This record gives sequence, structure tokens and C-alpha cells, in this order.
Amino acid sequence: MTVRSKPRIVQTDNPLVFAQQQIDMAAELLQLPKAAHKLLRDPLRELHFQIPVKMDNGTTEVFPAYRVQWNDARGPSKGGLRFHPKETLDTVRALAAWMTLKTAVMDLPLGGAKGGVICNPKELSQTELERLSRGYMRALAHHIGPEVDVPAPDVYTNPQVMAWMMDEYEVITGHRAPGIITGKPLDLGGSKGRSDATARGGIYTVREAAKVLNIDLKGKTAAIQGYGNAGSFAHKLAVELLGMKVVAVSDSKGGIYDPEGLNYEQVFDHKRRTGSVVGFPDTRPISNEELLELDVTVLFPAALENVITGENAHRIQAKIVAELANGPTTPEADEILFQKGVFVIPDILCNAGGVTVSYFEQVQDAYNFYWKEEEVHQRLDEKMVEAFYAVHNIATERQVHNRLAADILAVDRVYQAMKHRGWV
Repeated sequence: MTVRSKPRIVQTDNPLVFAQQQIDMAAELLQLPKAAHKLLRDPLRELHFQIPVKMDNGTTEVFPAYRVQWNDARGPSKGGLRFHPKETLDTVRALAAWMTLKTAVMDLPLGGAKGGVICNPKELSQTELERLSRGYMRALAHHIGPEVDVPAPDVYTNPQVMAWMMDEYEVITGHRAPGIITGKPLDLGGSKGRSDATARGGIYTVREAAKVLNIDLKGKTAAIQGYGNAGSFAHKLAVELLGMKVVAVSDSKGGIYDPEGLNYEQVFDHKRRTGSVVGFPDTRPISNEELLELDVTVLFPAALENVITGENAHRIQAKIVAELANGPTTPEADEILFQKGVFVIPDILCNAGGVTVSYFEQVQDAYNFYWKEEEVHQRLDEKMVEAFYAVHNIATERQVHNRLAADILAVDRVYQAMKHRGWV
């Protein structure tokens, strides 16, 4: 007997509600025991704290901060840290839930966590940013560790922030601990291949999706919403590895379109110089909303949550939607795209290259032996392909959309770990 996905649609833009709804649907299809379901749909623990920071002008600002450890049945919690002025606790919770599912989909011996600080890093000097970063680690140091919870970069955090945090942790504990943080600079124990890992992993899954759909990607078109780290590298790698033509890209200020294709080096240099892709010569301006609805082979949502919704899903023309962002598609839109025959590569699979290479970094730090970049790429390729077909096989067997298939795979793996531990 096969079961088609029928999401219980909740009219909200709260990502936590969506994450819990995804867990609920998978738990229902797996007929999980009540206790296991309850343990999976809420975080095991949360830390709420405030960080006082002495500003350069002599005043003190206080920044609210969080760390959510969703589930660690499969191993130490793993997840990024976001510095954002509009950060919310529910967003951090949702991202921690998705990290739990993501590490399970990739079959990594890790759990899921996420952190956030409500601040605007663009308004902070480098010294203020360093004090904030070290303050976050001081507040958290006794609740994390290489075998407990390992943070990583996320929105508006970077290798330098990770380096400050690692150093502060080592000062507090009095011993070397490069494995406490991933996404570090290479000279402090970072991994080669980490900078483009999220995009590269996504490109590998697009390659496999094209095989399943019998599409030759060479010369085909792509559009990218979001031109940060993942989006810009997706532009570069879609051309280099897949032979595609990227015809549209956008950022928070707007987008650009050229049916003849956009040159990665030139667009990236323009953004570096001006702060936006907007205004790139000889292109047509396009809005973020218009970009999503372009007639392209592959659409990469690589920016924000909830951009493909029940309102615009009917107008999506891409054959493949590769989710490099977290939570870009709502449950209502999932069902619409599924009925339209759009092949969605869900976020917990598509953008899992980042956490996978972060795991590789943890392994290398533990061994104090570091791999060549080619080896990182090869190992990442193998993990992404393995996870892609594990999800695809469940989707085919159960006749459900890929997100629900990924959720089923992940929830079952976490449940098995909880059961073997004797939690349920």
C-alpha cells in the first residue's frame, strides 16, 4: 500500500511550525511510538542568555543570544551560529530541528543544534565583533565541546568569528581543542573544501536528479535567488561542473537577468565592489519574485525561508528546485510542486554539503591529519550520492514527495538511535 503526502496545512510563516509539521507527517507514516514522537518534535534543551559587550565608545550593549540542542541521540549536536538583527528563537529552533534531520539524512554520527545572537554585525567594529564572539563562547563554554555540541559559521558569521570563539574556549578550558568549532581558518585546523561545500554538495545532487529525470544539463539554464556564499559558488560550479548557463541571480537588493548567460567572475567582482549584483552592465533588472518564476531547468533558492509558497508555487516553471537555503518552500507549496511534477531536492539533502565537510573537519581535527582538497571533494561526492538515492528510493517506493521521503529517512534513523539507547 502506498501513501501520498497530504500535509496538514498551517497558515503561518513560523519556520518552527513547518519543521514540526514535517516531523509529524514522517512520524505518522512510520507509526512512531508517542514518546519517540514527542522527543523528536521539541528540543532536548535550550540555552537563553545575554551577552554584555563593551562598545568602542565606552558604553555597554546587551545582546540576547540562544543555543538550541534539538536531539543528540546519534552523536554530538552540530549546527551553525547566526548573527542577525531579526533573529528569533523559533527560527533557531526550526534550524536546530532541520540540522537533526540533515545529519541523519547524510548518515553522520551527529545530532542537530543551532545558535543565534540578535545583533547587526554590519554596525559593529571588528573589535566589538570580537568581544561579542568571545562573550558568546564564555556564556556557552560549559555546555558545548567536541563530544557535546560543535558550532559552525552561518548567517553573518565567518572563519574569523570561529577562530575567536575557538581561542576563547581554549583559554577557558586551558587546553587545545580545535574540534570545538568547524569552519575555522585553515591554519587553525580548518578543512580544505569547506568554503564551497554547501554549493558543491547541492550541485552533486542536481547532477543526480538530472540522471533520474533523463535531462542533459549541458547548456541548460539556471536561476539563483540569493548571491551569498552558497549562491555565488552555485553559479561558479553550475557552469564548471554541469556546463549550465546561469541566466539570472539576485540578492536582497534585487536581481539581474541575461538570457545569454552571466559570467561568474564578472558578476562576483561587481558584487564585491558595489555590494550587490544590481546594476551589472548589459542585464535586465528582475525582482526576486520574478526570478523564482523564470522558465529555467534548475532553480536554486539560496536566500531566505518561505519564498516558495501556496501563492506562487503554481507559477514555478523550473524542472528541478534545488534548495540551498533552509526552509525556502512551505508545506502547501510542496504539495503543489509535487502535483506539478517539479523535482524538489529538499534543503536537508541539497544543502547538506556544508555540515558534511564540517564533519570531515571534525574527523581531521581528531586525527591531527588533514586531507587534500581533492580527497574532500571525492568523499563529499560519495556521501551526497549515497544520501540522494536513499531519499529517492523512499520517495519512489512510497510515492511521496522528496521532502517527506527525506524526513521519513531522517526521523527513522534518529528513532532507531533513541530506541537503542533505551530512551523510548
